[in-house]
This record gives sequence, structure tokens and C-alpha cells, in this order.
Amino acid sequence: MSTAGDPSTGGLCYLGLGANLARRAANLARALWLLDANTGLSLCRISSIYETAPEGITDQPAFLNMVAAAHSRLSPDELLDLALAVEERMGRVRTVKWGPRVIDIDLLMYDDVQVSSEHLMLPHPLMLQRQFVLVPLAEIAPQLRLPDGRFATEAARPDQVGVQMAGRLAQLVRGEQKDAKLT
Repeated sequence: MSTAGDPSTGGLCYLGLGANLARRAANLARALWLLDANTGLSLCRISSIYETAPEGITDQPAFLNMVAAAHSRLSPDELLDLALAVEERMGRVRTVKWGPRVIDIDLLMYDDVQVSSEHLMLPHPLMLQRQFVLVPLAEIAPQLRLPDGRFATEAARPDQVGVQMAGRLAQLVRGEQKDAKLT
């Protein structure tokens, strides 16, 4: 399978990250650090953080969501394995679908690669239905062509109820650190 892209930097991929347990912003920061520590992946852009109401199971804390762009020398399957390993290392336990989680990392797109297997679907099959993915994706890649042919900016609805900018990652992590000192 070809991953396209420049062989010196790898293919361009987009990852969606979300967290709604413990120190949510710190969890996002740690996940990015663990992903970027892999020699096969190099983060190149990260979006602002957006706070969103939970979907599916609504009786749980709100999520912080973001999107990261990266150059990857990993195959899509290897990238999925890396994302799952980061989730596991951070203590994610999969008990209830759409339930609370310390971290969630979804592979959204990987160049123009299409995969449909039991464990991986690319592009992500639900990304076009999720404003908490489309809004941060449009922030970092406004002219990205989505699977339905629209540009990311055409699909994103930043004014939609339930998707609110919370700030930049470093700012939110600092705020969590201050809050932790006060308690």
C-alpha cells in the first residue's frame, strides 16, 4: 500500500484527539508528546482546543478536542498501532462505547489513502458528521479536500452549538496546573 507524500518527510496524516477525564488539557499534551516521540511521526500543526458536549452517552464530563497534522513514515496500520499504544500507555480502558476516556486518538485521514478493514477505516467514517473534528481540522487545514469533495472550511460550522473554542493547549495546561495547586 502506498502512503503517497514526500518520502523524505512521509505522508501527511490528520489525527483527532479528545479527552474528558482528569486533567483533560494535560492529557492531550501528553498524548501529542508521546506520538511525536516516535521516530516515524513528526507533528507539524496542532489546532486550538475546543470544548464539546459528549455524544452518545451524555451523562459524562465535557470533552476537550483538537486535531493534529503530522508527517508519517509509518503505514496506516502502524500509525493505528502507535495511537492505540499511546492510549494504552496513558491508561485508556475501553469499557463502554462513547464513554468517558482519559484520551482518544482517531486517525482521520492519511494522504489520499483509503483503507477498509476490520480494525481500520480511512478516511474516518464518522469525521464528516462530527463538528468537534471538522472545526479544528478547518483551523489547521482550511483547504484540505474532504472525502465528500468539500474543503474543510466548507464543512466546518464553528458557530454550531456545542463546539466552543477553549483556547490554546499551553494556556489550558497552565490553567489546570494552577487549579491543581489550589485544591
